[in-house]
Amino acid sequence: MQAVAISARDAAPEVHDLPDPTPGPDEVLIRSEAASVNGFDVAVAAGYVWDALPHEFPVVLGRDVAGVVEAVGEDVQGVQVGELVVTVIPGVGLGPVGTFAKRFVAPADLVARVPDQVTPTQAAALGLAAVTALDAVDALDIDTTDIVLVSGATGGVGAFAVQLAAARGARVIATARPGDGEALVRRLGAGAVVDHTGDLKAQVRAIAPDGVTKILHAAGDPAALGKLLLPDGVLLSTAGATKETVGRDDVTVSGMLADPTAEKLADLMDAVVRGELTVPVAQTYPFDDVADALATFGSGKLGKIVVEVA
Repeated sequence: MQAVAISARDAAPEVHDLPDPTPGPDEVLIRSEAASVNGFDVAVAAGYVWDALPHEFPVVLGRDVAGVVEAVGEDVQGVQVGELVVTVIPGVGLGPVGTFAKRFVAPADLVARVPDQVTPTQAAALGLAAVTALDAVDALDIDTTDIVLVSGATGGVGAFAVQLAAARGARVIATARPGDGEALVRRLGAGAVVDHTGDLKAQVRAIAPDGVTKILHAAGDPAALGKLLLPDGVLLSTAGATKETVGRDDVTVSGMLADPTAEKLADLMDAVVRGELTVPVAQTYPFDDVADALATFGSGKLGKIVVEVA
């Protein structure tokens, strides 16, 4: 089986031939069709995580995948051979199991059937990013009384968070560059847009003179963002911000790790079917061009990058 893997700490990701996986009890074997690039994959490929996270080489990249069920293990119920499904790898463990692979074994209770109206590319792009956005919006307890700043709104997590926060009735301010970036986040439901390359404080204060109630930090300078919060406001970070980096004692700062479940994936896909959630795919790449896909991730892309595995 071919998989995009890193063989050693100083090695670059490349296609390797690895043993074919087989499903054990309560597992399913998926023939991969599409997998998305997430910020975690970029950090792993750059070698930033070796001293911080447990790992076993070869490390196969990829945290989410859509594909067709080829086989099921003993005791599997509710998942059928031939179904198109999507799944996400939970946690941050690294090793020979990753989704940038021709085949992937997943726990049966972590896969969700993909509706006919959702493509494999869309399902894979939802994956980890949409679940993270959903968990973040839930953790922030966003409602109609909130003015929410989404920092990093043109990335995968941010683009989904803008939509989910707006759907809950919040006034959403999104960061984006003028032009295509601004147009994207406005289409997704942002009521106001600020250019993060300019004077962010002045722009936000012009919209919300007293400050914002909540911030989803998917990108950007935590200290600069912290100055935009009302007293007793909340900043939730998917990018590692802490109370120390934010620099305020009168606000709440917390991090989070997504908790993917089949139910969340199914609910997100149902929202796509109903036209309530848009899946912004910036670009797709063939399997052999994963290195280019990883490079594009950090080059100001708008939305998700997807690798077509099949």
